[in-house]
Amino acid sequence: MIIDDFEIKGLTSTEVEKAREKFGKNLLDYKKESGFWFALKSLVQEPMIILLSVAASIYFISGSIGDGLFLSFAIVFEAAISLYQDSRSRNALEKLKEFSEPNCKVIRDGEQIEIKSEDLVVGDSLIVEEGTAIPADGFIVHSNDFSVNESILTGESLAVIKDVAPENNQIFKGTHVASGLALATITHIGNASKLGKIGKSIESIQEEKTPLELQINNFVKKMVIIGTIVFLIVWLINYLNSKAILDSLLKALTLAMSIIPEEIPVAFTTFMALGAWRLMKMGIVVKQMKTVETLGSATVICTDKTGTITENKMTLAKLFVLSTQKIIDLKEEVLSEEEKELIQQAMWASEPIPFDPMEIALHKAYENFTTHDERVNFKLVHEYPLAGKPPMMTHVFENKEGKRIIATKGAAEAIMRASDVNPQQKIAIEEAIKTMTQDGYRVLAVAIANFEGEDYPQHQEDFNFELKGIVAFYDPPKKNIQQVLEKFYDAGIAVKIVTGDNAATTAAIAKQIGFKGYEKSITGDELMQLSEEELEKSVIENQVFSRMFPEAKLKIINALKAQNEIVAMTGDGVNDGPALKAAHIGIAMGKKGTEIAKEAASLILLEDDLSKMVDAVAMGRRIYTNLKKAIQYIISIHIPIILTVFIPLALAWVYPNIFSPVHIIFLELIMGPTCSIIYENEPLEKNLMNQKPRPMTTSFFSWKELATSIIQGLFITVGTLFTYQYAVQNGYDEAVTRTMIFTVLITANIFLTLINRSFYYSIITTSGYKNNLVLIIISITITIMAALLFIPFLTKFFDFEPLSFNQLIISILIGFTSVIWFEGVKWYKRRKTLAV
Repeated sequence: MIIDDFEIKGLTSTEVEKAREKFGKNLLDYKKESGFWFALKSLVQEPMIILLSVAASIYFISGSIGDGLFLSFAIVFEAAISLYQDSRSRNALEKLKEFSEPNCKVIRDGEQIEIKSEDLVVGDSLIVEEGTAIPADGFIVHSNDFSVNESILTGESLAVIKDVAPENNQIFKGTHVASGLALATITHIGNASKLGKIGKSIESIQEEKTPLELQINNFVKKMVIIGTIVFLIVWLINYLNSKAILDSLLKALTLAMSIIPEEIPVAFTTFMALGAWRLMKMGIVVKQMKTVETLGSATVICTDKTGTITENKMTLAKLFVLSTQKIIDLKEEVLSEEEKELIQQAMWASEPIPFDPMEIALHKAYENFTTHDERVNFKLVHEYPLAGKPPMMTHVFENKEGKRIIATKGAAEAIMRASDVNPQQKIAIEEAIKTMTQDGYRVLAVAIANFEGEDYPQHQEDFNFELKGIVAFYDPPKKNIQQVLEKFYDAGIAVKIVTGDNAATTAAIAKQIGFKGYEKSITGDELMQLSEEELEKSVIENQVFSRMFPEAKLKIINALKAQNEIVAMTGDGVNDGPALKAAHIGIAMGKKGTEIAKEAASLILLEDDLSKMVDAVAMGRRIYTNLKKAIQYIISIHIPIILTVFIPLALAWVYPNIFSPVHIIFLELIMGPTCSIIYENEPLEKNLMNQKPRPMTTSFFSWKELATSIIQGLFITVGTLFTYQYAVQNGYDEAVTRTMIFTVLITANIFLTLINRSFYYSIITTSGYKNNLVLIIISITITIMAALLFIPFLTKFFDFEPLSFNQLIISILIGFTSVIWFEGVKWYKRRKTLAV
């Protein structure tokens, strides 16, 4: 049967426009706080902005108008950068929302089309099928084995049967189709829907912070607390020495500013949001920010077979008719009447409006091999949905004359149990199945039954079925799948096939594509019998999991997680939902994936292409590595600023207050763009996808990495303090000393940026990395520094002094030396790796 048989033409284009004008778009539109104003409100609460505001106020009160104006400008500049980064992040996330906007099928102008759910209008004829989310309220005009999960509205998790009966024909927005298919007329959309009326609570739902985000926020909070304590100590020391409250406060604020690493949260948000945006441009929609964090850690990928490893282009390829016990190739042989009858019986065992690829193939084969299409004359009068382990399904059709067709199809094991099959027939069937599955064919058994009366059996297995034969489908492997598997293996990621298909078919396809461990398999029933200890051993040893059902899939995921594996799981059906939700990275298919699968997943592959998952893992590793580089850079460069401000004061050196808030904020303005722009744009390091996945450590800031950053920072501190003492020993005044130290810091900052582009490869290698922003940002930094040194107005404003050629060269060399030593450490790492 086809849509035309129901004589539903749907709305015309004119009627759609009128309905949209009258009722609007199908959106839940609630009042939400403006993103800009929310960002602005958050900004004024930032510790650095507060410190800058206080410092600027003190300058104005004490009469230093120039310094006050500069800090005011710095506040505006800092705010502009933060708002720009926030805007980029929000825009990236908004684009992600657009990409993940669900579609729906409608009949308009007599044709079935696919539209965005928000474009649905009142009066539309909607088609909903298993696995989809219902996008609006309406009433059913036709249904096949249709049931809906309404837990979002009722809290009841069991599916509710729906049909055309007036008391049972309502469907509601936000619920999910658990089984079957229905045609419905839309009555309410958007806020007028039942969900819309009770959905005010949606406004109050806040997105939870991820573990990494919490770790970073806690780190920054600790630094703020330390900064506050040090601020009070320094204020007290200065006040006791000078008795000047405002001057003491200003000097204490200088140190507090140097301690707070406010660039870190900005870098985190920017990296994650822009990373998700980059993934979207590659055809990978990330629904949750935590997925970006986890991608680079994936150790196991559990992948479906159909449509992921194979093309999901089902064609009916072979037949086995039990009466003749011959295997027929549809491409090579002319079909007998018995063989055509088997195709007809398999078609009658399918949904009248097919949506499963195998059922579509059966309807198509029926059209090709029948001379008289009987589908328009028969009506579905009773059905038994796909059920059992392994599953089968049964349909009962009847025409106006009372002729009845009862047909079933499903796994051969299930159909044989429900049929009268003698031992010889069973052997013949099993031999035929073995022959076909060894070549990678997917097989279904087909049977028919006779039944008089209207009191149908409660269970489909209670019919007295006569097994007629086997239909075999071929779904070829994707052309690129072998290369995809090799890339996963190179990256240290184990791949496991988890499928509902039988072991022989799966093993045959796996062997064709060079899948490692294709001979090690276990079925869902066998898996469920294992003890907890045996299960954990089995999920590691076995690579192919066949005849899987939802409970078995979930068990696999949980058993792998229990052994500290980071699990990615691909899926597309309703029965994949629990496992997708449980996996660290649930991956739904964008084209063939059901809405339930997409909702449960944390990531959607728009093109159903597993090779994109390789790209996603690479991007995850790149984002995480670059974020680490940025944060390590921030820590390294903050240490010399803090100690250069604090040590001369604490030890009562000749120039105790070498830097003022003006100098600190200038350094902050240089460091912010460096970490969040340069490092975010860094390409994937060439060895990153040949490394094992990084362990999911409890802390983002491991001691080894922190130690590296601290040591780098201390070496730069040695350089600045050596410069300080060198200047004093040579009788230079405070302005020259300050200028030389500042030059050392800027030089160290530039070379630290270049050196920390990789903690393994040399600066010569990384200079070949494609990142145009490196040259741009460093050129801007050098230009500004030159302006401070050689433009008299700026030199005077910053309390600098023009340096002689020797002073300038010495400062640059000290800055360079204080960071270039790390190239020796990297050389040792490379040599050690090659020696292994």
